[in-house]
This record gives sequence, C-alpha cells and structure tokens, in this order.
Amino acid sequence: MIRKGSKLYSILFLKCPRCHEGEFLINHPYNLSSFNRVRETCPQCGLKYKIEPSFYYGSMYVSYAVGVAVAVAVYVLTLIFGLHLGVGAIFATIVGALVVLMPWIGAVSKSIWANFFFKFDKAKAREVKQST
Repeated sequence: MIRKGSKLYSILFLKCPRCHEGEFLINHPYNLSSFNRVRETCPQCGLKYKIEPSFYYGSMYVSYAVGVAVAVAVYVLTLIFGLHLGVGAIFATIVGALVVLMPWIGAVSKSIWANFFFKFDKAKAREVKQST
C-alpha cells in the first residue's frame, strides 16, 4: 500500500511534495479549461511550488520518459493478452493510449519534477493535520 510520506504517494495522487495534504494542480488533469496548471502555493502548508519562472520546463524530459514507459507497457500488455496484431495495429494502439493518457502523463511528470526538488517534511505534515 502506498502511504503518505513516500514520494510515490505524492506523485500518483498529485499531492503537495512537502505535506502530502494539499492539491498540486488547480483542477483534475482531464479538465481541459485549466490543463495541468500547477497551483502557485500549497493550500495546506504554503509551499511555493515554482522555484523560478520556467521551473516546470524540465518536466518535459520526465514526460518523455513516462511516455516511453507507457508505450512499452501497452506493447507488453498486447503480448500478455495474446493479441496478434500487426505492426500498424500495435502502433495505432500505442498512439491511442498515449493520446488518451496525455493529460495524466503531463500531470504526473510535473509532480515527479517537483518531487526531485522538494522533500516530505513530517513535522510540517503533522502541523497541517493538527490545524485541520
């Protein structure tokens, strides 16, 4: 089970990297009106999410890696399920999966990038939990 205090919890549930309580994004990743927009600060602990103006440009590199991992996973799943598809059909399946998962991949990539730079703070998390 993924518990608070692990980076994986913060990444997969799109929570604040420091307190794991506040929301990381303004809205759900699939809400296209505010597509993967990161909040300025954590609503719970006040952590400023942007260290510098173009901070999340680095998440593009992470996005590429996550996209490749998703593509490999889709290919392996087609093999596991015994789908005998041609090269073109496999390619179309992978592209379709990437298009459908694009908002999630972008959101998780930004969360991974933020977790490289911000650490979980047990004291801050405890303080936030007591104040609510």
